[in-house]
Amino acid sequence: MKHPELLVPAGNLEKLRTAILYGADAVYTGVEGLSLRAQQAEFGMADLEVGVRIAHQQNVKVYAALNIFARNSDLKMVRQRVGELAEIGVDAVLVSDPGILGIIRQVAPGLPVHLSTQANTANAAAVRFWHGQGVSRVVLARELNLKEVAEIGAAVPEVELELFVHGAMCLAYSGRCLLSAYQTGRSANRGECTHPCRWEYTLLERTRPEEPLILTEDERYSYLLSSKDLRMIEYLPEILAAGVSSLKIEGRMKTVYYVAVVTRTYRWALDAAVRDPEGYRCDPAWLEELDKVSNRDYTTGFYLEEKEKEFAGLNTEQSYRQSHGLAGTVLAYLPAEGKILVELRNQLVAGAETELLLPDATITLDSKAMTDETGQPLAAGHNKYRVYFPVDRAVPVGAVLRRRLARV
Repeated sequence: MKHPELLVPAGNLEKLRTAILYGADAVYTGVEGLSLRAQQAEFGMADLEVGVRIAHQQNVKVYAALNIFARNSDLKMVRQRVGELAEIGVDAVLVSDPGILGIIRQVAPGLPVHLSTQANTANAAAVRFWHGQGVSRVVLARELNLKEVAEIGAAVPEVELELFVHGAMCLAYSGRCLLSAYQTGRSANRGECTHPCRWEYTLLERTRPEEPLILTEDERYSYLLSSKDLRMIEYLPEILAAGVSSLKIEGRMKTVYYVAVVTRTYRWALDAAVRDPEGYRCDPAWLEELDKVSNRDYTTGFYLEEKEKEFAGLNTEQSYRQSHGLAGTVLAYLPAEGKILVELRNQLVAGAETELLLPDATITLDSKAMTDETGQPLAAGHNKYRVYFPVDRAVPVGAVLRRRLARV
């Protein structure tokens, strides 16, 4: 079976390196001012050039998102960025606006183009049309089920298809939402979403304004507009059978810890599905891993026909939950001393459950053995502390340590 690509979000250089370490075949990044994420999840050109060089040294591809719906005032910047991206050597650009596509064809005609899910592509005729405009890959609308995806793949085999398989979902059609712009003046279609779908709401009937419908709530707020998170790890053979070329994880705004856990878990699962699709069984340990990152419970979205009517994935009972979080990252492995140097990213108390995440294994660390740079034991370490842990095997720089959180 063809080995599809595992495509991982990279919101900055650290996350890019993390994605590569834990098994990504490709990463996607935002381009400053022109992608659908906030500034803290976009790359400046200098960092992107560094990131492309790092990725290509590891045979990992880099796709750059230019997927805003541009206005006239954006077009000068689009032209400039397209030229810069071609020089940097990104492997493709991701677009949703036909005007931006036309500029790419003028400025850098050899630059591969992928079509964003924001373009709402839901049928074979549309895929064929975009292919005629020079698009080599289409990220299909997430409202499709896998039967429809397979039909498109069979009808237009010359076009690569990409699907989201894991992460947060927007309840608006293919993510094209006006709620943030209406409520706050910040448009989700220009990378400025304030996530008002997570805010507290009541529903009023016009003739009974004194009788509001109070939605199911916890101590924080209600979640009528808030979708559960997508998780398709249990159904990878079905996705592969549909002819998908790339499996995409959502989360350029997520943490380094999220990138590490989700990337390596899907790496393990995807490799198993390709080796033996008929014998594939989702390891319960993989589901446990995905429960250890921040999530709003999970759904299969629209992909499975038998569950499609149940979906809408509405999460009316809870906000994010998370049992584990980032403790620190490895700065160096010292083989002669049998220990690792770690920069802490959160408080870590001696005795707390602590694990080192390697690409192929999880190692339990004794947090009571944590020492400072002079070798003195530490009762607690804090953000930016540099500490040591004894480890009896080689550890790559950038490996992530996690800690169990006191509350879920």
